[in-house]
Amino acid sequence: MPTFLTSPGPRLAVRPGLRYFYGMAQQLRRNWAAFLGCVLIILIVAHNTGRDKTFHVRTETVQLQSLKEVVALTSSVVKPLLYTNVSGLGKLPTAEAKRTFIATVLPSILVAKYQIEQNREKIYILQRKRYWSAGDSAFYYDMRRRYRAVGLTDLPDRMVTLPNSVILAQTAVESGWGQSRFFLQARNLFGIWSFNAREPRIAASRKRKTKQVYVRAYDDMAQSIGHYFEILARARSYRELREAMQHTQDPFELLPHLKYYSERRSAYTQQLKKMIIANNLTQYDTYQLDPAYLHPD
Repeated sequence: MPTFLTSPGPRLAVRPGLRYFYGMAQQLRRNWAAFLGCVLIILIVAHNTGRDKTFHVRTETVQLQSLKEVVALTSSVVKPLLYTNVSGLGKLPTAEAKRTFIATVLPSILVAKYQIEQNREKIYILQRKRYWSAGDSAFYYDMRRRYRAVGLTDLPDRMVTLPNSVILAQTAVESGWGQSRFFLQARNLFGIWSFNAREPRIAASRKRKTKQVYVRAYDDMAQSIGHYFEILARARSYRELREAMQHTQDPFELLPHLKYYSERRSAYTQQLKKMIIANNLTQYDTYQLDPAYLHPD
Protein backbone atom coordinates (compact mmCIF):
# COMPACT_ATOMS: atom_id res chain seq x y z
CA MET A 1 0.00 0.00 0.00
CA PRO A 2 1.23 3.58 -0.67
CA THR A 3 2.18 5.82 2.22
CA PHE A 4 0.18 9.08 2.46
CA LEU A 5 1.65 12.11 4.17
CA THR A 6 -0.92 14.89 4.52
CA SER A 7 0.22 18.49 4.25
CA PRO A 8 -1.96 21.51 5.10
CA GLY A 9 -0.55 23.39 2.12
CA PRO A 10 -0.26 27.16 1.72
CA ARG A 11 -3.08 29.52 2.49
CA LEU A 12 -4.61 30.73 -0.72
CA ALA A 13 -6.90 33.66 -1.43
CA VAL A 14 -10.03 33.64 -3.54
CA ARG A 15 -11.42 36.82 -5.08
CA PRO A 16 -15.10 37.55 -4.60
CA GLY A 17 -15.73 36.91 -8.27
CA LEU A 18 -14.32 33.37 -7.98
CA ARG A 19 -12.26 34.08 -11.07
CA TYR A 20 -10.41 30.77 -10.95
CA PHE A 21 -13.56 28.67 -11.12
CA TYR A 22 -15.42 30.83 -13.61
CA GLY A 23 -12.36 30.76 -15.85
CA MET A 24 -12.48 26.97 -15.78
CA ALA A 25 -16.16 27.05 -16.63
CA GLN A 26 -15.42 29.21 -19.66
CA GLN A 27 -12.88 26.66 -20.88
CA LEU A 28 -15.31 23.80 -20.29
CA ARG A 29 -18.22 25.19 -22.32
CA ARG A 30 -17.84 22.44 -24.95
CA ASN A 31 -17.56 19.60 -22.45
CA TRP A 32 -20.90 19.30 -20.69
CA ALA A 33 -19.93 16.64 -18.16
CA ALA A 34 -16.89 18.61 -17.06
CA PHE A 35 -18.89 21.85 -17.25
CA LEU A 36 -21.51 20.56 -14.83
CA GLY A 37 -18.73 19.46 -12.49
CA CYS A 38 -17.25 22.96 -12.62
CA VAL A 39 -20.65 24.50 -11.86
CA LEU A 40 -20.87 22.26 -8.80
CA ILE A 41 -17.46 23.47 -7.66
CA ILE A 42 -18.56 27.09 -8.06
CA LEU A 43 -21.68 26.47 -5.98
CA ILE A 44 -19.72 24.70 -3.23
CA VAL A 45 -17.09 27.41 -2.97
CA ALA A 46 -19.60 30.25 -3.36
CA HIS A 47 -21.61 28.83 -0.49
CA ASN A 48 -18.59 28.96 1.79
CA THR A 49 -16.95 32.16 0.67
CA GLY A 50 -17.30 35.79 1.65
CA ARG A 51 -15.39 38.78 0.43
CA ASP A 52 -11.68 38.06 0.20
CA LYS A 53 -12.03 34.73 2.01
CA THR A 54 -8.93 32.52 1.95
CA PHE A 55 -8.69 28.79 1.27
CA HIS A 56 -5.95 26.19 1.41
CA VAL A 57 -5.41 23.04 -0.61
CA ARG A 58 -4.86 19.82 1.31
CA THR A 59 -2.33 17.88 -0.75
CA GLU A 60 -1.37 14.27 -0.14
CA THR A 61 2.17 13.03 -0.77
CA VAL A 62 2.18 9.47 -2.10
CA GLN A 63 5.42 7.53 -1.75
CA LEU A 64 5.05 4.87 -4.41
CA GLN A 65 6.15 1.32 -3.80
CA SER A 66 4.74 0.27 -7.18
CA LEU A 67 3.37 2.06 -10.23
CA LYS A 68 0.17 0.07 -9.73
CA GLU A 69 -0.56 2.42 -6.83
CA VAL A 70 -0.93 5.41 -9.17
CA VAL A 71 -4.56 6.55 -9.22
CA ALA A 72 -5.91 6.43 -12.77
CA LEU A 73 -7.49 9.57 -14.25
CA THR A 74 -11.07 8.38 -14.66
CA SER A 75 -12.70 11.83 -14.66
CA SER A 76 -11.80 15.49 -15.11
CA VAL A 77 -11.84 16.05 -11.32
CA VAL A 78 -8.40 15.17 -9.90
CA LYS A 79 -7.21 14.58 -6.35
CA PRO A 80 -4.12 16.68 -5.42
CA LEU A 81 -1.77 13.72 -5.01
CA LEU A 82 1.95 14.53 -5.09
CA TYR A 83 3.75 11.35 -6.18
CA THR A 84 7.33 10.56 -5.24
CA ASN A 85 9.55 7.60 -6.09
CA VAL A 86 8.08 7.39 -9.60
CA SER A 87 10.28 4.80 -11.29
CA GLY A 88 9.95 1.87 -13.65
CA LEU A 89 7.97 3.60 -16.40
CA GLY A 90 10.43 2.29 -18.99
CA LYS A 91 9.43 -1.29 -18.15
CA LEU A 92 5.77 -0.73 -19.04
CA PRO A 93 4.23 -1.03 -22.52
CA THR A 94 4.42 2.35 -24.27
CA ALA A 95 0.73 3.25 -24.05
CA GLU A 96 0.50 2.24 -20.40
CA ALA A 97 3.71 4.08 -19.56
CA LYS A 98 2.37 7.29 -21.07
CA ARG A 99 -0.97 7.01 -19.24
CA THR A 100 0.82 6.38 -15.96
CA PHE A 101 3.23 9.27 -16.50
CA ILE A 102 0.34 11.66 -17.16
CA ALA A 103 -1.54 10.35 -14.12
CA THR A 104 1.47 11.05 -11.88
CA VAL A 105 2.32 14.49 -13.29
CA LEU A 106 -1.09 16.08 -13.93
CA PRO A 107 -2.09 16.37 -10.23
CA SER A 108 1.13 18.30 -9.54
CA ILE A 109 0.43 20.57 -12.51
CA LEU A 110 -3.02 21.37 -11.17
CA VAL A 111 -1.70 22.02 -7.66
CA ALA A 112 1.06 24.34 -8.89
CA LYS A 113 -1.29 26.25 -11.20
CA TYR A 114 -3.92 26.62 -8.49
CA GLN A 115 -1.38 27.97 -6.02
CA ILE A 116 -0.13 30.53 -8.54
CA GLU A 117 -3.64 31.57 -9.52
CA GLN A 118 -4.71 32.02 -5.92
CA ASN A 119 -1.53 33.89 -4.99
CA ARG A 120 -2.32 36.22 -7.85
CA GLU A 121 -5.82 36.68 -6.48
CA LYS A 122 -4.24 37.59 -3.14
CA ILE A 123 -2.22 40.29 -4.90
CA TYR A 124 -5.49 41.68 -6.28
CA ILE A 125 -6.81 41.77 -2.72
CA LEU A 126 -3.74 43.75 -1.63
CA GLN A 127 -4.38 46.20 -4.45
CA ARG A 128 -7.77 46.94 -2.92
CA LYS A 129 -6.51 47.19 0.66
CA ARG A 130 -5.83 50.61 2.14
CA TYR A 131 -3.70 49.30 5.00
CA TRP A 132 -1.41 46.27 4.95
CA SER A 133 -0.45 44.06 7.85
CA ALA A 134 3.13 42.90 8.35
CA GLY A 135 2.07 39.57 6.85
CA ASP A 136 0.65 41.33 3.78
CA SER A 137 3.92 43.16 3.22
CA ALA A 138 6.02 40.02 3.67
CA PHE A 139 3.86 38.14 1.17
CA TYR A 140 4.03 40.96 -1.39
CA TYR A 141 7.80 41.35 -1.21
CA ASP A 142 8.31 37.59 -1.43
CA MET A 143 6.14 37.41 -4.56
CA ARG A 144 7.81 40.47 -6.04
CA ARG A 145 11.26 38.93 -5.51
CA ARG A 146 10.29 35.52 -6.89
CA TYR A 147 8.68 36.96 -10.02
CA ARG A 148 11.07 39.93 -10.39
CA ALA A 149 8.13 42.30 -10.70
CA VAL A 150 8.52 46.07 -10.93
CA GLY A 151 5.62 46.77 -8.58
CA LEU A 152 2.14 45.87 -7.41
CA THR A 153 0.53 46.48 -10.81
CA ASP A 154 3.13 44.54 -12.79
CA LEU A 155 3.20 41.53 -10.46
CA PRO A 156 -0.11 39.79 -11.33
CA ASP A 157 0.68 40.07 -15.05
CA ARG A 158 3.71 37.87 -14.43
CA MET A 159 1.82 35.29 -12.37
CA VAL A 160 0.33 33.43 -15.34
CA THR A 161 0.27 29.77 -16.31
CA LEU A 162 0.12 27.58 -19.41
CA PRO A 163 -2.54 25.06 -20.50
CA ASN A 164 -2.12 21.59 -19.05
CA SER A 165 -1.48 20.16 -22.52
CA VAL A 166 1.58 22.36 -23.06
CA ILE A 167 3.05 21.51 -19.66
CA LEU A 168 2.47 17.80 -20.17
CA ALA A 169 4.14 17.94 -23.58
CA GLN A 170 7.16 19.79 -22.18
CA THR A 171 7.57 17.45 -19.23
CA ALA A 172 7.31 14.44 -21.54
CA VAL A 173 9.97 15.84 -23.87
CA GLU A 174 12.32 17.12 -21.16
CA SER A 175 12.09 14.03 -18.93
CA GLY A 176 11.80 11.38 -21.65
CA TRP A 177 8.36 10.42 -20.40
CA GLY A 178 9.64 10.17 -16.83
CA GLN A 179 12.79 8.15 -17.51
CA SER A 180 15.53 10.80 -17.18
CA ARG A 181 17.84 10.79 -14.17
CA PHE A 182 16.81 14.37 -13.38
CA PHE A 183 13.19 13.28 -13.10
CA LEU A 184 13.94 10.15 -11.09
CA GLN A 185 16.49 11.58 -8.66
CA ALA A 186 15.64 15.29 -8.45
CA ARG A 187 11.93 15.48 -9.41
CA ASN A 188 13.07 18.01 -12.03
CA LEU A 189 10.56 17.87 -14.88
CA PHE A 190 12.09 20.53 -17.12
CA GLY A 191 15.85 19.99 -16.89
CA ILE A 192 16.24 23.32 -15.07
CA TRP A 193 19.88 24.13 -14.33
CA SER A 194 21.28 25.28 -11.00
CA PHE A 195 23.94 27.98 -10.65
CA ASN A 196 23.74 28.33 -6.87
CA ALA A 197 25.72 25.89 -4.73
CA ARG A 198 23.48 26.67 -1.73
CA GLU A 199 20.30 25.34 -3.32
CA PRO A 200 19.32 21.65 -3.64
CA ARG A 201 20.82 20.21 -6.82
CA ILE A 202 22.51 17.23 -8.42
CA ALA A 203 25.40 17.04 -10.85
CA ALA A 204 24.63 16.38 -14.49
CA SER A 205 26.42 13.54 -16.24
CA ARG A 206 27.95 15.91 -18.77
CA LYS A 207 29.95 19.11 -18.69
CA ARG A 208 29.52 22.29 -20.71
CA LYS A 209 32.98 22.89 -22.11
CA THR A 210 35.07 22.34 -18.96
CA LYS A 211 32.51 23.34 -16.34
CA GLN A 212 30.35 20.91 -14.38
CA VAL A 213 26.63 21.33 -15.01
CA TYR A 214 24.13 21.03 -12.15
CA VAL A 215 20.35 20.76 -12.21
CA ARG A 216 17.91 21.81 -9.51
CA ALA A 217 16.44 19.25 -7.14
CA TYR A 218 12.92 19.66 -5.74
CA ASP A 219 10.89 18.28 -2.86
CA ASP A 220 8.08 17.31 -5.23
CA MET A 221 6.93 17.78 -8.80
CA ALA A 222 4.58 20.66 -7.95
CA GLN A 223 7.57 22.63 -6.67
CA SER A 224 9.41 21.95 -9.94
CA ILE A 225 6.43 23.18 -11.97
CA GLY A 226 6.03 26.29 -9.81
CA HIS A 227 9.70 27.17 -10.29
CA TYR A 228 9.33 26.68 -14.04
CA PHE A 229 6.54 29.27 -14.11
CA GLU A 230 8.69 31.68 -12.12
CA ILE A 231 11.36 31.36 -14.81
CA LEU A 232 8.81 32.19 -17.49
CA ALA A 233 7.71 35.17 -15.40
CA ARG A 234 11.21 36.60 -14.91
CA ALA A 235 13.03 36.17 -18.20
CA ARG A 236 12.88 38.95 -20.78
CA SER A 237 12.86 36.36 -23.58
CA TYR A 238 9.37 35.24 -22.45
CA ARG A 239 7.81 38.70 -22.40
CA GLU A 240 5.77 37.99 -25.53
CA LEU A 241 4.64 34.69 -24.02
CA ARG A 242 3.42 36.47 -20.87
CA GLU A 243 1.54 38.98 -22.97
CA ALA A 244 -0.04 36.21 -25.04
CA MET A 245 -1.12 34.32 -21.91
CA GLN A 246 -3.11 37.37 -20.84
CA HIS A 247 -5.34 36.94 -23.88
CA THR A 248 -5.48 33.26 -24.77
CA GLN A 249 -5.12 29.76 -23.37
CA ASP A 250 -5.04 28.16 -26.82
CA PRO A 251 -2.00 25.86 -26.61
CA PHE A 252 -1.19 26.14 -30.30
CA GLU A 253 -1.17 29.94 -30.18
CA LEU A 254 1.15 29.93 -27.17
CA LEU A 255 3.64 27.31 -28.37
CA PRO A 256 5.63 29.57 -30.74
CA HIS A 257 6.46 31.85 -27.80
CA LEU A 258 8.29 28.97 -26.07
CA LYS A 259 10.97 28.75 -28.76
CA TYR A 260 13.62 30.28 -26.48
CA TYR A 261 13.29 27.44 -23.98
CA SER A 262 15.47 25.31 -26.23
CA GLU A 263 18.48 25.95 -28.44
CA ARG A 264 16.50 24.12 -31.13
CA ARG A 265 14.06 27.07 -31.27
CA SER A 266 11.21 26.40 -33.74
CA ALA A 267 12.11 22.72 -34.08
CA TYR A 268 11.46 22.41 -30.34
CA THR A 269 8.03 24.04 -30.47
CA GLN A 270 7.11 21.89 -33.47
CA GLN A 271 8.04 18.81 -31.45
CA LEU A 272 5.78 20.00 -28.64
CA LYS A 273 2.92 20.54 -31.10
CA LYS A 274 3.31 17.03 -32.51
CA MET A 275 3.47 15.63 -28.97
CA ILE A 276 0.20 17.33 -28.04
CA ILE A 277 -1.61 16.17 -31.17
CA ALA A 278 -0.26 12.61 -31.21
CA ASN A 279 -1.18 12.01 -27.56
CA ASN A 280 -4.42 14.03 -27.51
CA LEU A 281 -3.11 16.09 -24.59
CA THR A 282 -5.65 18.88 -25.07
CA GLN A 283 -8.23 16.60 -23.44
CA TYR A 284 -6.53 17.41 -20.13
CA ASP A 285 -6.89 21.17 -20.47
CA THR A 286 -10.28 21.05 -18.72
CA TYR A 287 -9.10 18.92 -15.79
CA GLN A 288 -9.29 20.53 -12.36
CA LEU A 289 -8.65 19.86 -8.69
CA ASP A 290 -11.19 17.96 -6.65
CA PRO A 291 -13.09 20.66 -4.65
CA ALA A 292 -13.23 18.32 -1.66
CA TYR A 293 -9.57 19.22 -1.07
CA LEU A 294 -10.17 22.99 -1.05
CA HIS A 295 -10.77 24.07 2.54
CA PRO A 296 -11.61 27.49 3.99
CA ASP A 297 -9.24 28.78 6.64
